[in-house]
Amino acid sequence: MSLISNLKPIFWDHVDKRMAPHKYYFDFRKIWKLTIILTLTVSLIPLLVITFIGYRANREAIDSVNHLRTARLVSNTRRSVSFFIDERKAALDYVNLSDSFEWLVSSHRLETILKNLKNGFGGFVDLGVINDKGIQVAYAGPYNLENKNYFNTIWFKEVMERGMYMSDVFMGFRNVPHIVIAIKHKLHEGGFYILRATLDTAGFNNLLSGIEVSGEGDAFIINKKGVLQTPSRYQGRVLDRLNLKIPEYSERSQVMVMDSATHEPIICISSDQNSNNPSPVTEVNCLKGPLMIGYAYIPETPFILMIIKDMDRLLKPWDQARNRLITFLAISVFAIVIVILGGITYLVNQIYWADKRRLMTMHEVEYASKMASLGRLSAGVAHEINNPLAIINENAGLIKDLIVYKSDLINDGTIEELTDTVISSVKRCAKITRRLLSFARHSEFKTTLVDLKEVVLEVLSFTRKEAEYRSIDLKIDSDDGIPLIKSDRGRLQEIFLNLITNAFAAIKENGSLNISIKKDVEADDLVLISFTDDGHGIPEKDLERIFEPFFSTKTGQGGTGLGLSITYGLIKELKGTIDVKSQPGEGTTFTVRFFINQSDENNEPQK
Repeated sequence: MSLISNLKPIFWDHVDKRMAPHKYYFDFRKIWKLTIILTLTVSLIPLLVITFIGYRANREAIDSVNHLRTARLVSNTRRSVSFFIDERKAALDYVNLSDSFEWLVSSHRLETILKNLKNGFGGFVDLGVINDKGIQVAYAGPYNLENKNYFNTIWFKEVMERGMYMSDVFMGFRNVPHIVIAIKHKLHEGGFYILRATLDTAGFNNLLSGIEVSGEGDAFIINKKGVLQTPSRYQGRVLDRLNLKIPEYSERSQVMVMDSATHEPIICISSDQNSNNPSPVTEVNCLKGPLMIGYAYIPETPFILMIIKDMDRLLKPWDQARNRLITFLAISVFAIVIVILGGITYLVNQIYWADKRRLMTMHEVEYASKMASLGRLSAGVAHEINNPLAIINENAGLIKDLIVYKSDLINDGTIEELTDTVISSVKRCAKITRRLLSFARHSEFKTTLVDLKEVVLEVLSFTRKEAEYRSIDLKIDSDDGIPLIKSDRGRLQEIFLNLITNAFAAIKENGSLNISIKKDVEADDLVLISFTDDGHGIPEKDLERIFEPFFSTKTGQGGTGLGLSITYGLIKELKGTIDVKSQPGEGTTFTVRFFINQSDENNEPQK
C-alpha cells in the first residue's frame, strides 16, 4: 500500500449514495478542507505578517544604523582632512605674518622655516617665495626652481584673484604625487608676494589608511574631475579615474545607496595603504552588489572625500540572522501544518465514525418504530386472521360430522362447497400474513407501478378495526383515472401507515379521517394524497418542528418523535414533498405530492 493511501483519511473516499430517510449529516471532505483552510489561514497569516513586519522593521533599523554610522564616519573624516589642510595653511599664514618679505627672500631663512615646518607638521617638500611678477625669488627644497617664472600659470592667476590656491594631486616634473598650496600676502608699500609650499601625499594616505571602514569598505579622496587623489582599495592608484559617477555637490555630508544595476562591477586592487604605488593584481569583481556611498566636499579645496561600503558584506551578519529566521519560520510553518492536518484529520475521522454510529442507531430506531407500529396493528391483524380461522374450524367440524353421520350426503356437493370455503379462508389468512410480512420486511429500494388507492386500502385494512372500535369515520375520495405511479410499494405503505397512525392519535372517539387522492391541478405530472382529520390540531409554534427527529407533542405519552421524521425522510427519498396545515381545535391536513413517473430526475415538486 502506498504512503498516500496510508495517510489518506478514512472518510476521503466516502460518498453517501444511500436511498434512505436517514443519511449522513456532513460532507466530510468539505468540512475537512474548509477547516484546514480556515485554521491554516488564522494560524499562518498572523505569523507571516508579524514576521514580515518584524523583518522590515529590523531591516530598516539596520539600514538606518549603517546610514548613520557612514554619515558620522564621513563627517569625522572630513573634519580630519580639513584640519590637516587648515593646519598647513595656518602654518603658511603664520610665516607670512611673522616674517617680512625681505627676510623671507633670504635663502638661509627660508631653509630654516622649511626645516621647522617639516619637523613640526611633516609633509612639506619645499618652500618658495614668488613676487608679483610671477618670478620665484627665493626657494628652499631639493630642486633647482629659483628664478622660475609662474606668471602665465593657471594657479598663479587664481592666487591673484582669490588670495589662496590649493592644487589637485599631480605628478609634475618631480614625477611624484604632490600638492601645492599658495597664499598671497600684500606688502605695506604696495604689491604682493606669494608663499608657495609643496606637500607630499603621504599625510593624506596615512590619514585615510587609519580609518576602519566596516563592510570591507574603502575611503579615498578624489578631485572634482573624478581623479583619485589617494590610493583606493577597489578604485585603483593615485591619478586613476574613478569607476563611479561623481556625486553632486553638497555643503553637508551625504550618504546614498547605489544599486548594483547602476554601476559596473568594481575591480579589486591590491595595494599597500602605506605605499604610494599600489599595484594591480589579478582582476576580481570585488564589489558587485549595491554600494553605500558616503561623501563630503572639503571646503576651499578641490577634494571630495568618499567612503564606499559593500552593502552585501555590510549586511552579512543580518543576512545570517535572516537566514536563521527564515529557517525557524519554515520549521514553524511545517510543524503548524503537520499538527493542523493531523489534528483536524483525527477530529473529522471521529465525526465520521460518530455520524456512522448515529446512522446505524437511527436505522435501529426506525426499525423499532416500525415494529412498534406493527404492535399497534396486532389487534386488528389478529381479528382479521381470527375470522377466517373460525370459519375454517366450523366448516372442518361440519365436514367431519357429514362424513360420520350422513355419508349419503357426501356426493351431493355440500362437502365440496364447505371445502371451497375452507380454502378461501386459508387464502385470506395467507394474504393477511403476506401483507404483514411485506410491511415488516427490511427491503431495498425497488420501484414498481403502484396503485395509490390500493396501497391506502391495504394500510387501512390493518387499522380498520381500531377505527371501528373508536367509532372513527374513515372516508376515501379518489378521482377517476388516477394513473399508476412508479414508486416503492413498501415505503408508500410505511408513509401512509405513519400518517394514518398519527391522525388516529390526534382524533377523539367519533372523529373522522378523510383521505383524498387527486391529480394536481397545477401540475399534470403530480398526484396529491391528503390526510385530513378533525383532531386537536397542532399549535403554530410547533408546525416548523414537527418533522425534526425526536420532536414530539406527546412527550410522556409514548411518543418518540420519530414517526413524522421518518415519514419526511421516506417522502424525500421518493422525490416527493409533504406539507401540513393545521388549526388548533379544528384539525390537521397532511398533503403528500408524488411524481407520476418516479424515475423522473427533475427537481422535486414545489410545495
